[in-house]
Amino acid sequence: MSRTYLGMPAFPVAAAGSTRDATLRANLRRATHTIRAKRAAAVAETADWDRLRAAGAAVKDRTLRHLDHYLVRLEENVTRAGGTVHWAADAEEANRIVTGLVQATGQREVVKVKSMATQETGLNAALERAGVRAYETDLAELIVQLGDDLPSHILVPAIHRSRTEIRDVFRDRMADWGRPAPEGLTDRPADLAEAARLHLREKFLTARVAVSGANFMVAETGTMVVVESEGNGRMCLTLPRTLISVVGIEKVVPTWRDLEIYLQLLPRSSTAERMNPYTSMWTGTTDQDGPDEFHLVLLDNGRTDTLADTVGRQALRCIRCSACLNVCPVYERAGGHAYGSPYPGPIGAILTPQLRGLASPLEESLPYASSLCGACYDVCPVAIDIPEVLVHLRERVAQGGEVTVRGVRTVVKPARRHALEHAAVRAAGWTLGHPAALRRAQRLAARARRLRPRRLPGPGRAWSDSRDLPEVPAESFRDWWARTRGAGA
Repeated sequence: MSRTYLGMPAFPVAAAGSTRDATLRANLRRATHTIRAKRAAAVAETADWDRLRAAGAAVKDRTLRHLDHYLVRLEENVTRAGGTVHWAADAEEANRIVTGLVQATGQREVVKVKSMATQETGLNAALERAGVRAYETDLAELIVQLGDDLPSHILVPAIHRSRTEIRDVFRDRMADWGRPAPEGLTDRPADLAEAARLHLREKFLTARVAVSGANFMVAETGTMVVVESEGNGRMCLTLPRTLISVVGIEKVVPTWRDLEIYLQLLPRSSTAERMNPYTSMWTGTTDQDGPDEFHLVLLDNGRTDTLADTVGRQALRCIRCSACLNVCPVYERAGGHAYGSPYPGPIGAILTPQLRGLASPLEESLPYASSLCGACYDVCPVAIDIPEVLVHLRERVAQGGEVTVRGVRTVVKPARRHALEHAAVRAAGWTLGHPAALRRAQRLAARARRLRPRRLPGPGRAWSDSRDLPEVPAESFRDWWARTRGAGA
């Protein structure tokens, strides 16, 4: 597995391989069904879940409508509390800012809290090119990093790995990144967790720079919030002298009272817990407590363009709980790598094409990576109507239309294969609208029926690969009627 998402094939091509991997499918089925059942039980305990869900959606929508106001307020309060705010228009600029901040400290190693934003920007690779080594401290992210792999799930990045595979990765690769795995390591979860704890403890105690994301940012006070289950985040956020947080601009919430809603929705939807074990909050810097320097990098990278789409913008409500992945029949069979993005599953199918644009066959294929069963909408804690956005994006792929790219309204053309499809449909429409032409076409097809191919050539193969071409009758209905009933009838 390459450690980059660049150049990955379209979803149908990638999924054709992953769906044939019996081990992968067994791992995914077992894990997603377990998480799904636990989440359902946790949600059922909450009598006002529907009202919480509606409130979470409403607060997000209000925030997105006034995002400029809340981001400016956030910047003012972070700066007032001793932090420094940087604005990054895209992934390249975010990586350049972070790399420069790390180099300014003179350090060559950083520890990282699990962060979807830095996966999105490819920060680890950018730091590596600058001679800085980034150490993932989340257990699942550590497994992925040691295995030269890519995350395949938002919450459980190593969900595609079995315990035996993880043991082998630890045995073979831990020594290359620091403390080696203990002798005689088994695949018992407790033993694997202890090996990771011993390996990471050295990094926590020596690192002087940490990089994190944030689950939420409170504009009212400039407070960052990270929720996690292992305690590694708490270590990264408190021990190093310099803390750099890379956060998508949509993660802001207006007030502490609004935050209360999400601290009830997120744990139940993600880890099926009533409350997550670790909730770390910090506001700027404080003398003799925590990091001496705090830098907040606010990441756009296509979010403003997504905000301009009145249907697609609801994807920005996402709080990264991964509940939609765990109920999706397509994800369960294809796995996360087939989506070619740090954001797999249903949310990735609507978020990635909007953040990146319809830049390649991969992004064009993602809105079709769904059965439209609606299970993702049913479990989403902020009521994102993923099927609605999928259909909306399919229309954009097939028909083109106006979109916003870097703040400028532009017109995109239909995807190439859909342009050919449109030409065929227009030709068929003209033929059906001219009875004489239709009659001649039917008679010609009847005479040449023995030459009917089993598969269509060129772009038509996408249709006939999964369907049998119908038999061509010896005569049309009109000709049969005229022959048997007479022209007068």
